[in-house]
Amino acid sequence: MSARLYGLPNCDTCRKARNWLARFEVPHTFVDYRADPVPAATLKAWAQQLGGWEKLVNKSSTTWRNLLPQRKNPGSDPEWTLLLKEYPALVRRPVVVQDDGSVRVGFTDNGFKKLFGK
Repeated sequence: MSARLYGLPNCDTCRKARNWLARFEVPHTFVDYRADPVPAATLKAWAQQLGGWEKLVNKSSTTWRNLLPQRKNPGSDPEWTLLLKEYPALVRRPVVVQDDGSVRVGFTDNGFKKLFGK
């Protein structure tokens, strides 16, 4: 089983996740979603699979807190995808996409052990 890990190279949580995957020899590919933006349709599919945009967006981030109030209430999928295209740091990190297409967000040691059977 391999995985695609979407995140930012300077994100501490992404670094921890990448180190964990390397330590347990889990084959994976890292995608920097600033350098290689995720298509809007993919973001929408991730949000649907996770249970909504609220699960994909990190509302505790500095980026979110610094948004203008009117930007914090996107009313449609196109508005959400435009917001994430403009501010990729709003996406919770890391996003893990497995070979079967399943999507998970975030990193914890125990969560990855369960996810990858280690």
